Amino acid sequence: MNLADAQALFSPDPGWLNTASYGIPPQPAWDELQHALGDWRRGVGSWESWGSAAERGRQAFAGLIGADPDDVGIGSHVSQLVGLVAGSLPPGTCVLAPEIEFSSNLYPYLVHEEHGVTVETVPLADLVGRIDSDVDVVALSVVQSATGEVSDLAEVGAATRQAGALLAVDATQAVGWLPVDVADVDVLIGTAYKWLCSPRGTAFIYVAPELQDRITPLGASWYAGKDVHSSYYGREMHLAAGARRFDLSPAWQAWLGTAPAIELIADV
Repeated sequence: MNLADAQALFSPDPGWLNTASYGIPPQPAWDELQHALGDWRRGVGSWESWGSAAERGRQAFAGLIGADPDDVGIGSHVSQLVGLVAGSLPPGTCVLAPEIEFSSNLYPYLVHEEHGVTVETVPLADLVGRIDSDVDVVALSVVQSATGEVSDLAEVGAATRQAGALLAVDATQAVGWLPVDVADVDVLIGTAYKWLCSPRGTAFIYVAPELQDRITPLGASWYAGKDVHSSYYGREMHLAAGARRFDLSPAWQAWLGTAPAIELIADV
């Protein structure tokens, strides 16, 4: 789809300039969501068909960041997904972040300081120079929401690899307008309600394949099962391979607006 055709699918009032706070939906996302809401109201919808929107969203998001869909998990919010990473860090881990980092990508680490995790913050301009063998994890927003500063992931990624550290980024303010590739990161987390023009309540986590076994799926449920339909009851647990084991059960209506929005952006 060309850009002009895509632009015609949006209907903002003149002067809309606040996508950094929340994006507005393209017509296909609005229409699909309204149709599903009508079915829900009348009791004629199928939760299985609604749930399939989460898989469509996963596929489209993976394409935007150059990832295999099997390495992408789904959730609801950035802090919940960052919490998976933070909750899997052993005592003695040193996390480095910018002083200006958004709290959803910082608080999940800070709450583990009482368990032996150290969080150090430095000015963003000094971040790369501070990365050394004492640092285990670098937590960073690709684009800082407070200032608009854009980090060079290739530069930060090279520094973390040289130090033997992991790079975990929040790409919420980037994916959708700024090209982002997971080749330079170990973990990428982002929510879709800003530059991906989706309802609030849908988010993604990319985890590099070699790191997936080091992260505990703290929110594991039936939807994280290898076969979701045989994972409803009992203690016999067989989680999905790859990052799908980190999935949260999808909030259907939110995903029904998310899938067509990201598919449109990916098609431009």
